[in-house]
Amino acid sequence: MTRRLAVLVPVLVAALGPLASAPARAQPAAATAVTAPAKGPCQAVEFEGQPYTVCTVDLRRERVRLFWLGADGLPYGSLSGLAERQGQRLSFAMNAGMYDKGQAPVGLYVEEGREMKGVSTANGPGNFHLKPNGVFYVKGDRAGVLDTPRYLRAKPAPDFATQSGPMLVIDGKVHPKISADGPSQKIRNGVGVRDGGRVAVFAISERPVTFGAFARLFKDSLGCRNALFLDGSVSSLYAPGLGRSDLSRPLGPLVGAVGK
Repeated sequence: MTRRLAVLVPVLVAALGPLASAPARAQPAAATAVTAPAKGPCQAVEFEGQPYTVCTVDLRRERVRLFWLGADGLPYGSLSGLAERQGQRLSFAMNAGMYDKGQAPVGLYVEEGREMKGVSTANGPGNFHLKPNGVFYVKGDRAGVLDTPRYLRAKPAPDFATQSGPMLVIDGKVHPKISADGPSQKIRNGVGVRDGGRVAVFAISERPVTFGAFARLFKDSLGCRNALFLDGSVSSLYAPGLGRSDLSRPLGPLVGAVGK
């Protein structure tokens, strides 16, 4: 799926339009520029000439959690479906990692302290297996991003966790296998943490971008020493403060913020 359809009208009203193809890479910006005010945790940001939407959640004020299966035992499958069931308490949501044809997580998945899929250390093709991959997790009012080997050593016993890959930023440095500007350009989304894990930072590109550009966003603009790629092409956002609910093909795990 090489193009993303986005709903940019009042939430849950579908009006589809294709995104423009990516322009030539601009010179790096000196700093992040906020281009539009917004209600809620999400706002428009520009970095290196590319537009992004960034959702910043203070875990002391809101609860970040993962969603996969509803009460009927079936995947939520879409952001609109999740929003319908969560109501106004859901301040934002996006897709939260890679999944198989049955919409099941590819790697580790923990929800409400229950491990529903185990950690994957397998080798294979694709972004998930570009080692090191990593885990985004939440425990109480703190979140973390760790590469998979470090996560296994730390054994944090999280309330919520999702595994994806590759890592984008590891201890303040871009993943060593990510080139500065490779040939692959896609709509991408990811997550990082800062302020000692008290703040989780989610981002989605509004145009196709390279892995390198996306990693630099987290490292140089968003101040995240560790950040994890969640997915590309299917990357989608629900942000009622922006009047936005993206449409995509059926999704697997989702992440969102709800009131405490």
